[in-house]
Amino acid sequence: MMRPDDRARFEELLGWSFRDEPLLEQALSHRSWCAEHPDVASNERLEFLGDAVLGIIVTDHVFRTYPMLQEGQLAKVRASVVNADVLAEVANRIELGPCLWLGKGEDASGGRHKTSILSDAMEAIIAAVYLDGGLEVARTVVMGLFGDRIVDAASGPGGDDYKTRLQELAARRFEKLPRYQVEDEGPDHAKRFYATVSIGGTPRGKGEGGSKKQAEQAAARAAWRWLTVQDEERGAARAPGAQPRRDPADGDGADTAPGDGPPRGTERSENRAGTAMGGTNAGAT
Repeated sequence: MMRPDDRARFEELLGWSFRDEPLLEQALSHRSWCAEHPDVASNERLEFLGDAVLGIIVTDHVFRTYPMLQEGQLAKVRASVVNADVLAEVANRIELGPCLWLGKGEDASGGRHKTSILSDAMEAIIAAVYLDGGLEVARTVVMGLFGDRIVDAASGPGGDDYKTRLQELAARRFEKLPRYQVEDEGPDHAKRFYATVSIGGTPRGKGEGGSKKQAEQAAARAAWRWLTVQDEERGAARAPGAQPRRDPADGDGADTAPGDGPPRGTERSENRAGTAMGGTNAGAT
């Protein structure tokens, strides 16, 4: 059963507080729970509706926002967002897993971390938001959760392949290639992977996922985004009268200004898809 603290955290990250309690309960009810509680309706019907709601919101947005994209390109952008892996990643980010109502067997087998269960539940939640708040509320929630993914996918070939993008950026800026360390935890049926990407011995991003590939992509995404922001700040610092800011990974032993560099938090979060890192040196294997 869902604890009040879990629900509060989930709704805060989702961006919507539900008014219809039975509707939320249904959205969280996996069929394994319903098999043990026959009087409870599963979230499968909501999943069906949520798939359609998510699809129309994303399709409408990319159609209106990117008039130069042809039909095939629009379809690729939508497919890069409306898929099980991304839905599960977003579900992890909003800490949906701890809120799900699962049967004892499914719960014991790591169901709260399974991509299929999380992605289906995410679609059910989107449907519940739509029914509880209307289309515009659903649009706001969906764009808040998936908007950055749409931008990435629409940026061109490889737009959502952050390992490739980070490799190109690292080669250009540092003349070095990223290196990844991956660890895993949990039983085989519910294993989680945690990746750290380093450039020149300096950790630049952390990520996690249900597979090694997902974890590495999440770490690369965090690192690429941080370095891109840093490059923009460097460009601003080159303006007349501005003091340039250096990154220790660039060499020359230059100090960085206070606050320069990505967040230094190193605690592992079960539900954080990607986190920028930096400020300390660590070897990569």
